[in-house]
Amino acid sequence: MQELGLKYGCNPNQTPSRIYVNDGRPLPVRVLSGRPGYINFMDALNGWQLVTDMKRATGLPSAASFKHVSPAGAACGLPLDETLKKIYFVEDMGDLSPLACAYARARGADRMSSFGDFISLSDICDEETARVIKPEVSDGVIAPGYTDAALAILKEKKKGNYNIIEIDPDYRPAALERKDVFGITFEQGRNDLQIDETLLADVVTKKKDIPAEAKRDLVISLITLKYTQSNSVAYAADGQAIGIGAGQQSRVHCVRLAGSKADNWMLRKSPRVLELPFVDNIRRADRDNAIDVYIGAESEDVLRDGAWQKVFKVRPDAFTEEQKRVWLDQQKGVSLGSDAFFPFPDSIERARKSGVMYVAEPGGSVRDDEVISCCDDYGMAMAFTGIRLFHH
Repeated sequence: MQELGLKYGCNPNQTPSRIYVNDGRPLPVRVLSGRPGYINFMDALNGWQLVTDMKRATGLPSAASFKHVSPAGAACGLPLDETLKKIYFVEDMGDLSPLACAYARARGADRMSSFGDFISLSDICDEETARVIKPEVSDGVIAPGYTDAALAILKEKKKGNYNIIEIDPDYRPAALERKDVFGITFEQGRNDLQIDETLLADVVTKKKDIPAEAKRDLVISLITLKYTQSNSVAYAADGQAIGIGAGQQSRVHCVRLAGSKADNWMLRKSPRVLELPFVDNIRRADRDNAIDVYIGAESEDVLRDGAWQKVFKVRPDAFTEEQKRVWLDQQKGVSLGSDAFFPFPDSIERARKSGVMYVAEPGGSVRDDEVISCCDDYGMAMAFTGIRLFHH
């Protein structure tokens, strides 16, 4: 297929719309179900690049959950412990394949943002992964292939209209990439930088030791940032991104946004949240919304009379700010990557409140010494990668 016509572009008034390879080669994608749109393909192709990079770096099957051309979650396929199975709501699905674990992690990191996501999978989609995808509200999936059982499950979604895309894993784009803005064509070399642990060699803090697991998580955070709308930062732990701050004009606002998401991920693992007495047959979206409000700053919105009865069997006690702080203070060993340098130490001050102990950033600020000193004050290890990862 040389080109594929789309229903419309970013918005319904933007017609005509199509995708094609600008060097005349056939498209490397095949639509197996549904009718993917412009934004679907933007998410799918960015996500595909992310998961292939992540698999190359970690050696593990990888998955990403994309929304509006930035990842809401990204992860490699490490096993899930019992707590993660519960907060990702897969505890009743039996043993899961590494790829299924990767998507459960990617989807579960920030379930609010992942609602209606486009899924990217590094490996052939198996039955276990399809079963994890099936109950979730999602726009579609891209993978290098699908088993017959997986395809049958996925084709049942959205009354047979779920978007399923198969991509040729051997496809390599041209070295130059172009896009038009206001009738003017921009051209640049494609960002094919390979991200791995060699970028973490220049540790500039007093603390020099970065454990293997933290190096893995820093690499995951940097790969995630490579495909996240800038400015951006990503917190990572246990083989996955746990908080992504995308598209903020201020670096510290990225850190705060991503940090609040990382905090939510940690708070969801607390016994107080795991034991919330939800009503029977509550819808997934209603449950996710209730958890998000309960652990947030406006918990009374879900605890007041007339509200709690809709989601809880009995009214739970409030999760106070003091109780949340005690739980969060127990969380350590989090990694933080940044797509550009930290211009002030305020980002480090915020990051340490979310358990960050390891940092990777390009370096190059006139205040690098202040940022390094702040890391030293909290016993953090920070590596200067020497590379910027802006993505627009």
